[in-house]
Amino acid sequence: MQPQQPTSKPQDKKLLDQVRDHLRLKHYAYRTEETYVSWIKRFILFHGKRHPRDMGSTEIEAFVTHLAVERNIAVTTQNQALSAILFFPAHLSPFLRHAPLTKWLRYSHRTGAAWA
Repeated sequence: MQPQQPTSKPQDKKLLDQVRDHLRLKHYAYRTEETYVSWIKRFILFHGKRHPRDMGSTEIEAFVTHLAVERNIAVTTQNQALSAILFFPAHLSPFLRHAPLTKWLRYSHRTGAAWA
């Protein structure tokens, strides 16, 4: 009997499965994995199922603005969504590798200080 060959190569995996694999590789908690994948999925669906590699800072800003204005989501939740989107591994979304993170700072409602 021959050993089984893997059925799919890493590049054949779906985008969200690749994100899950990367989160596990970085030893993130399972709950964090669920949350990040959920926010990334919402981000993709918000933009009509476009691939993140075809999107940039304009789309990130539109999504976070939508969360703040239309959905009236708390600042900490906006930060969580933003962290999930900015987590994208560089090989999945090359635009994020060079994104200026200072543009995406949010302010803590408690202290008034900026934090990422």
